[in-house]
Amino acid sequence: MTKTDKQIEEPMKWYHYIAAFFAGAFLTNAVPHFVNGISGNGFPTPFATPPGQGLSSPLTNVLWALFNVLAGYLLFRVSRLNSGRKLGLFIFFIGMILISIMSSITFMDKVK
Repeated sequence: MTKTDKQIEEPMKWYHYIAAFFAGAFLTNAVPHFVNGISGNGFPTPFATPPGQGLSSPLTNVLWALFNVLAGYLLFRVSRLNSGRKLGLFIFFIGMILISIMSSITFMDKVK
């Protein structure tokens, strides 16, 4: 299935860029939760005590990761990203970069 010229050339609206940013953030956030969950390790989630600092069970992490994948996928679809939308892809990757850096700083000393 090919995209028509109109679909590629039609400019993205402002909310497509926001969706692209958060799609990158949600999809990236799914990775550590999924990896720790399927490895049987505890990892902080918003459901831990205290939130974001205590360790949640592996099952909670897998479920949180799957929620992040679903949210990221839906936001990616809303953003209407494709290879012809360079600025949209750039903003998607900015979302990935920022959540990666924030997570590495936040969890530097909390997970052992």
